[in-house]
Amino acid sequence: MRICCLPFLCFGEEDKDYNTSSHCSAEGKDNMEEGDLGKEGDGFKHNDLQFDFGEDYNNVGGVEGEAIELQRDCGVANLKEKQMFSFESDEKNVEFSDHTKDVVFSCATTDGGGGSEGMRWDVTSNGGLVGGPSSSGTAPPGQWNPSLDLQNKRAKVQSLAISWQHDNEKGVHYVTPLHEVSYQDMADCGVSGDHASNKNDNVVSGDMSEVQIDLTDDLLHMVLSFLDHIDLCRAALVCRQWRDATSHEEFWRYLNLENRPISEEQFEDMCQRYPNAAAVNIYGTCAIHSFGIKSINLLRNLEALTLGKGQLGETFFQALTDCHTLRNLTINDATLGTGLQEIPIHHDRLHDLQIVKCRVLRVSIRCPQLETLSLKRSSMPNAILNCPLLRELDIASCHKLLDAAIRSAATSCPLLESLDISNCSCVTDETLQGIALSCGNLHILDASYCPNISLESVTLSMLTVLKLHSCEGITSASMAAVARSSTLEVLELDNCSLLTSVSLDLPCLQSIRLVHCRKFADLNLRSSALSSITVSNCPSLQTISITSNALKKLILQKQESLTTLALQCYCLLEVDLTECESLTNSICEVFSSGGCCPALRSLVLDSCENLTEVTFCSTSLVNLSLGGCRAITSLDLSCPYLEHVSLDGCDHLENAKFAPVGLRSLNLGICPKLIILHIEAPEMASLELKGCGVLSEAFIDCPLLTSLDASFCSQLKDDCLSATASSCPLIESLVLMSCPSVGPDGLSSLHFLQSLTFLDLSYTFLVNLQPVFNSCMYLKVLKLQACKYLSDSSLEPLYKHNALPALCELDLSYGTLCQSAIEELLACCRHLTHVSLNGCINMHDLDWSFQIEKLPLTDGSHTSMSESIVLSQEQGDRLLQSLNCVGCPNIKKVVIPPTARCFHLSLLNLSLSSNLKEVDISCCNLFTLNLSNCNFLEILKLDCPRLASLFLQSCGIDEQAVEAAIRQCNMLETLDVRLCPKISPSCMGTLRVACPSLKRIFSSLPCT
Repeated sequence: MRICCLPFLCFGEEDKDYNTSSHCSAEGKDNMEEGDLGKEGDGFKHNDLQFDFGEDYNNVGGVEGEAIELQRDCGVANLKEKQMFSFESDEKNVEFSDHTKDVVFSCATTDGGGGSEGMRWDVTSNGGLVGGPSSSGTAPPGQWNPSLDLQNKRAKVQSLAISWQHDNEKGVHYVTPLHEVSYQDMADCGVSGDHASNKNDNVVSGDMSEVQIDLTDDLLHMVLSFLDHIDLCRAALVCRQWRDATSHEEFWRYLNLENRPISEEQFEDMCQRYPNAAAVNIYGTCAIHSFGIKSINLLRNLEALTLGKGQLGETFFQALTDCHTLRNLTINDATLGTGLQEIPIHHDRLHDLQIVKCRVLRVSIRCPQLETLSLKRSSMPNAILNCPLLRELDIASCHKLLDAAIRSAATSCPLLESLDISNCSCVTDETLQGIALSCGNLHILDASYCPNISLESVTLSMLTVLKLHSCEGITSASMAAVARSSTLEVLELDNCSLLTSVSLDLPCLQSIRLVHCRKFADLNLRSSALSSITVSNCPSLQTISITSNALKKLILQKQESLTTLALQCYCLLEVDLTECESLTNSICEVFSSGGCCPALRSLVLDSCENLTEVTFCSTSLVNLSLGGCRAITSLDLSCPYLEHVSLDGCDHLENAKFAPVGLRSLNLGICPKLIILHIEAPEMASLELKGCGVLSEAFIDCPLLTSLDASFCSQLKDDCLSATASSCPLIESLVLMSCPSVGPDGLSSLHFLQSLTFLDLSYTFLVNLQPVFNSCMYLKVLKLQACKYLSDSSLEPLYKHNALPALCELDLSYGTLCQSAIEELLACCRHLTHVSLNGCINMHDLDWSFQIEKLPLTDGSHTSMSESIVLSQEQGDRLLQSLNCVGCPNIKKVVIPPTARCFHLSLLNLSLSSNLKEVDISCCNLFTLNLSNCNFLEILKLDCPRLASLFLQSCGIDEQAVEAAIRQCNMLETLDVRLCPKISPSCMGTLRVACPSLKRIFSSLPCT
């Protein structure tokens, strides 16, 4: 893409022939270092690009705009040819046109002074022009500063609105001004030149309105506050105002130079430039020792210092003592001193000290105000602490720290509240007992991965949190010491391989974790405050007994050996026992109303394969999941508020009783062996029994039931259907497909269903439909697919006696009705909107041009030709909208003339009619016509002005016939002629000429 700009948007370009007072970008890098972005001497001795903050931005901004020069001594605008510049970005190569001309404005002013002075304009980031220095600076003597509001005396940013124009042929974008910046002290402003008289030139007029954007320093400061240091350095290259704004000390309170390749001179310059910086991060820099000393000496308000990944000498820690404002020191992955000497760290006001993953022989810390200390993962055999106010100590993974050193360090801190000694392999019970005696305020102890502790002789009565992950010495005897911790709230025992049982009665215990305890077999907990239990992957666990008034959720998944579960949890709401394969039927008593979980709402027993007879009687249960319980043969639920039940995979269920339940829908089609069903659900609206092939006894009492699908219930008899119809009077949709045992008596009972509108009797052995005509007066949809025992006269009540007056959709697919019965049905049942005759082998032609001559009367006689026309007009238009005749092998001719009055027909599907030869259709509203796979189709005549889609895939028709057929289809958009042997891909242009509205033509690719 090429972008061409007028000269006032071109900045940073060198042009030796252009007479302007601005600097060119050939001097770009030097000019920026010399102060071209601001007044000379403003600082920035070293460009921030040298810190790698602004890489790839060497040619962006920073140089004053050179495309427009205002002269006060003349009134002529000079147009000069100017070679524009180009640059490359990561995604596109953008070039600027060579033919753009510079516009030089002349403005006559009366300021009482003589002579002429040039004024330079900068281009702002939003495409505007700014004259002179920024609002935070001062204009040079003798130069007018247009960035100042002359009336209000405050900073302003003048801008031009930019209009982008696009040349589609050349792919060139043009930028043109819509408004001109005008000021009160500019009396006249005009443009003259060779093209001044051309109204189409981009000439800026002096009488245009002033456009001003109030981008004050405060507003700019707020916008820049969202940027990080790298983006701030890039923003500083835009203009003087932005450079001054980004230099505000508030943005540089935290100097984050982590892993930056910065030199000592640059770092010293930055510290001198921002002496009030409060936090510095020099981790990963080239010389952390010297950088750290410079930070201490040059930053008078330094509060937080982070450094590491290098070596720190003893002089750094000596200088550290004089930095009285320092509160937080973090040293990560460093060598302290030579690694073979003692390092003293003395500081009177330090509050937080982190020495992580460091290498040192010995460290001595004397910090009377220190509250948090971390020596995590540091390699040191000894540490001396003199920190009387220390509250948190972390010496995790200090493998070389001796047991005596740990005891000495911890006991020297009487106010210690949190201690992390995890992964310290030298710790013993003796040390823990000494810490317990000396640190009376200790509440949190993490002794994970300490193999030498057993707690058998330790008293930790003051603890609230105890973590003992992977402690090989922890056994059931250790729980006696834990039981004496009356204030304990959190206990974690993951991966304690020798632990076999836990029996605790702690009134304050709130959370316990037992994960991957291989030999753990018995859990007994009593705590009124217990609210969280995590037990997972304990393959030997057999017995669980829990008493709690606060526990609301219990998850015990994959406890393969669990056989006994005793719960007294009066607030328990959710229980998940997925894949607890050893649970037996006795589990039902735990969660029934007689149990001790009266508030239980959700129970998951998925894949509990030992359950055979499930009985629940609960007044609180809402959700029940029994998915994958393949051994269940009997289910009895008496849960009046049960709303959801899952029986996926219960394929051996034979007897099911839901009485009463609050279910709104139920799917039992996944239970193919179901024999007896009893349902009492006052709220149920949908019931699916599809596939219950052996269901012989069903009692369904659902007064609000609206949809019943009993497909393939081959044993369902008339008495069951009659009882269901009488107890469920609101049924609207009834599916009895493939129910061969349903007969006239069962269909006669449908008169109870006054709301029945959908009835599916497909694949049944019905011979007579009179019970349906008598009982279902409001039926709208009737499906009779493959009802091969229906006689030709079985549908006569429809077209002779006006049976089922509300019927709209009729499906007679794969039936055996003769041609005459179908013709009379289509001719007389004009209220039908959807008719399906798929696969009707007895249907020969669909010729409606002669049907009006044989319209039958109610007495069985036929009318004359003239009487038929009058009778047809009196009957009105056909309401038929969709006609499907897919796969009718004997249809040879389809004729639908205007006299058939099919004004509503929108879809006609004749695909797979292999012997169809002639199609002549005149339907004003036909939208889709499908003639795919009509191999012998030769004649196609269409008078369908609204036809949008025509499918002729694999048809034997030639291209001339298609061209003639679509000429009258003025709204045709899609044409499919794939695999048509007589239509070549080269004729697609001819078809588009014949039908200009075509948007998509699907054709076979030409042979190569």
